[in-house]
Amino acid sequence: MWLYLAVLVGLYYLLRWYRERQVVSNLRDKYVFITGCDSGFGNQLARQLDLQGLRVLASCLTEKGAEQLRDRTSDRLQTVILDVTKTESIAAATQWIKERVGDRGLWGLVNNAGIAAPITPSEWLTKQDFMKILDVNLLGVIEVTLSLLPLVRKARGRVVNVSSVVGRLSLFGGGYCISKHGVEAFSDSLRRELSHFGVKVAIIEPGSFKTSLSNNNRISQSFREAWDHASPEVKEIYGEKFSASFVGPSGSAVWDATSAWLDEQCHVCTQDLNWWNPAPRKRSVRT
Repeated sequence: MWLYLAVLVGLYYLLRWYRERQVVSNLRDKYVFITGCDSGFGNQLARQLDLQGLRVLASCLTEKGAEQLRDRTSDRLQTVILDVTKTESIAAATQWIKERVGDRGLWGLVNNAGIAAPITPSEWLTKQDFMKILDVNLLGVIEVTLSLLPLVRKARGRVVNVSSVVGRLSLFGGGYCISKHGVEAFSDSLRRELSHFGVKVAIIEPGSFKTSLSNNNRISQSFREAWDHASPEVKEIYGEKFSASFVGPSGSAVWDATSAWLDEQCHVCTQDLNWWNPAPRKRSVRT
């Protein structure tokens, strides 16, 4: 009996493995829109997909970031300026995308734009500190997705949302972990809603990679600023030793468990765009 059960389980996982890895044809004719391409993962993914021949539409927050990306890619790749916290910016980018994809629709939407700081004990922060992160990491993801869903549905494409391992288990205070928990919930509900239309929704859960998001100096600075603005009562409770233990003697935040390589994260996202049946969620961790 146990042998038959083991065989059935093995066949199930073999069929699942085979089904997930069926590669989409005619990828060179498909459009993919990526947010947050000024640097880091978004930038590298845009360049990698461009090398594969896909029609990449990359959004950057700054014109400088857009220009630098265009200088490193082919003429196929096009850029647009997008601030995911502003409705009018999202509307303008949506119209820009419509004009380019036409009746083909949008094969892939990669919601990558995000910020992390401030990362401090929650008691040190204000509502605005939380909203600053939620506006980008969660509400921005939701509004961009809802704006582009008609185009994704037309192509029977897929949405890939960049979450985090801390989207499952929070490890520190501030709005970052909260925002990623929200991305996970939004993605799971969206997946069920859109399956009827043949649209796939996948989540990437990166570990800690060396990008502008996890920049030691930026995190340390935001930690110090939050400490400086904390109330006298909070400072008395936590004390200078707590602050020093986080920042460390070198002045850099205790944020060293990072990998300089983004290849694994790009590889996972490329699979979600290239395979017919991507897994609902994948972790990309490399140390």
